[in-house]
Amino acid sequence: MTDQAALSFDLYWSFRSPYSYIAAQRLLALRDQYCFTVNVRIVRPLAVRSPEFFEERDSRWIHYVLIDVAREAERLGLPISAPTPDPIVQDLSTLKIAPEQPRITYLNRLGVLATQTGDGLAYIAAASRRIWGGASAGYETPWTDDGALDEAAHKAGLDPDWLNTEADAQSSQIDAQILENESNQDAAGHWGVPLMVFNGEPFFGQDRIDTLLWRMAQSGLKLQ
Repeated sequence: MTDQAALSFDLYWSFRSPYSYIAAQRLLALRDQYCFTVNVRIVRPLAVRSPEFFEERDSRWIHYVLIDVAREAERLGLPISAPTPDPIVQDLSTLKIAPEQPRITYLNRLGVLATQTGDGLAYIAAASRRIWGGASAGYETPWTDDGALDEAAHKAGLDPDWLNTEADAQSSQIDAQILENESNQDAAGHWGVPLMVFNGEPFFGQDRIDTLLWRMAQSGLKLQ
């Protein structure tokens, strides 16, 4: 039987995905109950990687997603609001994606560096709660305001000034890491987020977390 302390899985994750937000909150809580390690792998949103994916969707698809996300957050007792501003620049009436994406680029660089130097899961959980919790979580200002993501850095055990400075200084290396993450995600067998990969087996969606735990239990995962 595998030593439960050694169990780990990769989490392919996007700041623009409300389902990723939900998954991060659940996994952070579960990490306190189980002895496992989450290897956070930040990827660009599918809307940026493959804009045609959204442009080719039936218009009812986005309407359903909005209903489902709100329902899932309510079921799990999580605050959720439309992010202000949207992490990506997109015309929601046409679903057209702008060629320049400064906000998601900024978030991705912070996220990758946080996962490399601190508690990555704690960072993405706190940062995504700031972005997706919004007014429902008691935040009165946009997540893009100066200092808005400082709490996330502190949760990860990092100095926010250092994180911002180094994210800029190491931008080339970080961007290369994101591309590597996306390549590994493709190789794992799925394009969407959140995607968890344990022992080479992919589990797509926040609704597959329980299935992931079931599979990990077969390898020795137990409550702490």
